[in-house]
Amino acid sequence: MIYSFKGFIPVVHASSFIHPQAAVTGNVIIGKNVYVGPGAAIRGDWGGIVIGDGCNVQENCTIHMFPGVTVLLKEGAHIGHGAVIHGATIGKNCLVGMNSVIMDNVDLGDECIVGALSFIKADEKIPARSLLVGNPAKVIKQVSDEMIQWKTKGTRLYQELPSEMYNEWAACEPLREVPVDRPEQSLLYRTWKEVKGS
Repeated sequence: MIYSFKGFIPVVHASSFIHPQAAVTGNVIIGKNVYVGPGAAIRGDWGGIVIGDGCNVQENCTIHMFPGVTVLLKEGAHIGHGAVIHGATIGKNCLVGMNSVIMDNVDLGDECIVGALSFIKADEKIPARSLLVGNPAKVIKQVSDEMIQWKTKGTRLYQELPSEMYNEWAACEPLREVPVDRPEQSLLYRTWKEVKGS
């Protein structure tokens, strides 16, 4: 669901996949190889939203702002299921955990990891490579090279997902029973433990 607002039409690169049950409104610019999941609301009505190349905005996320603000997700930002980004800047290759809330004027440095259910209060400036958890979120340690490698591998799955959605995804009617020749999904994907170790 793509909507213009007050003359602003969202710009979405052809390589990106926006689920038809996501809502993208107004002054929004979405770069290359971006995945936006169903239920996401990306509202560029009172300000702008720029989503850089290789980002993902997963199911039921909300991105919005106070009037006159531009929200920026830099290259490779990974926004987990149900997270809220309100008027913030998310640095390159960051991971925002599921159901976290990042408030107004937060500047999250590059390669930060925000734990699930964390709350970063307004106006916080977070140094690069910080690991944050809690409500309010606090920096508990620096992100290691190993953690960044793990995060980058996970994000790579989402960067590949747009082309897979275009090639393999289709509306369908459900089957009424399980076919005897239904394959194991492990034939398509390695486990997360295997991905981390490679």
